[in-house]
Amino acid sequence: MEKVVIIGGGYSGIYALQELVKNKNIKITLIDKHTFHNLQPEVYDLIANKSNIADVTIDLTTLCMGLNHDYLEYKNLKVRQIDHEKKKIYTEEQEIVEFDYLIMAAGTRTFFPPQIPGLNNAHDIKKLHWAMFFKQSFENQLFKKISDEAKKCDDTHIVVVGAGLSGVEIAAEMAYNSKMFFKRGNFSCDNLKISLVSSSDTILPGLSAKLVSMSHQRLKYLGINVITNTKLLKCNEDHLELSNGTKIYHSFIIFTGGIEASTITSQLDVEKNARGQIIVNEYLQSDKYENIFAIGDMAQIKNKKGEIMPPNVTIARISGTTAGKNVLSMITGKSMIKSNPKLDGILIALGGKYAAGDIFGILTVKGRIAYEIKKYVFSSYRKPLLKLIKIGYNKLKRL
Repeated sequence: MEKVVIIGGGYSGIYALQELVKNKNIKITLIDKHTFHNLQPEVYDLIANKSNIADVTIDLTTLCMGLNHDYLEYKNLKVRQIDHEKKKIYTEEQEIVEFDYLIMAAGTRTFFPPQIPGLNNAHDIKKLHWAMFFKQSFENQLFKKISDEAKKCDDTHIVVVGAGLSGVEIAAEMAYNSKMFFKRGNFSCDNLKISLVSSSDTILPGLSAKLVSMSHQRLKYLGINVITNTKLLKCNEDHLELSNGTKIYHSFIIFTGGIEASTITSQLDVEKNARGQIIVNEYLQSDKYENIFAIGDMAQIKNKKGEIMPPNVTIARISGTTAGKNVLSMITGKSMIKSNPKLDGILIALGGKYAAGDIFGILTVKGRIAYEIKKYVFSSYRKPLLKLIKIGYNKLKRL
């Protein structure tokens, strides 16, 4: 029986898994150091108190049970070494997992440039435990302000460094949340400031000018101080030093400037780019080993025009599905399909029930309608998974 292993239970890994289970005669192992699939794009709703932790996670044990495959297992392990010659994966827990085919889907993490001193004072909210920590810290800042307002009303300044999608969305959600908080309570001490720092000459670099303009207007409305064309030089405990010569005193820092692949890629002798992403061919295979695939954020994926695709959920879905199909084709001796990823569009959450987006490069939307479209897209992904984990949960309860 052929053994297929997926490392990483994120978006791309789940899509690959849903393809692989169509073949009931192979052994499938899903490995992840976490016990849950993190719906990372929705973490901002968690921080803004629109949802709870159950809304932004999918339990991997019950998900695998719900997929109804006799030879599928989930292992909560941390990978330490991958030996291609022996086709073995060595883990921190001393368990060895064998494979015939391997799909690398462990994703990325925020890149903290080592040349910026003191960056350890910043936080990475892409990780769920840091998002929870930040949520509590943010709420503590608000509570401190209202509890001290009769005595003093010190400035509270939160700085978000990095104005890509993550930075813009979290800044907008925080600003909206604090605005509504002070308005509902009629608190006088409402001088919470949020700054967004971009090293580019604009926010959301790489997106259309129209989308950038709409997003910038919304941030301005929310009272966010947008600083562009400015780099972070040093991160001190109480202030930041910027390339424009200014200092910003802060209460809390969030860093969202760039990504790098999971350190697992260092275990493979394959071609990688500067960010550690595995460079794959049109079938999503690594350059040296045809039985090792890389998908999602962990891979450098190109379309037919040779353009490198950005790391997002759409590319995760396409690459995961394609890799899953190609592994099954290799097993059964059929021809593989080429990957030709295309972006459906982009939707940006901008605080409250407000978003901006570009649909298929044809239609630009903003406001409540864009927000509802974004929620529908998320729901169309989450609902089928909820059905599967409900099936899996019921199975576990019968054991």
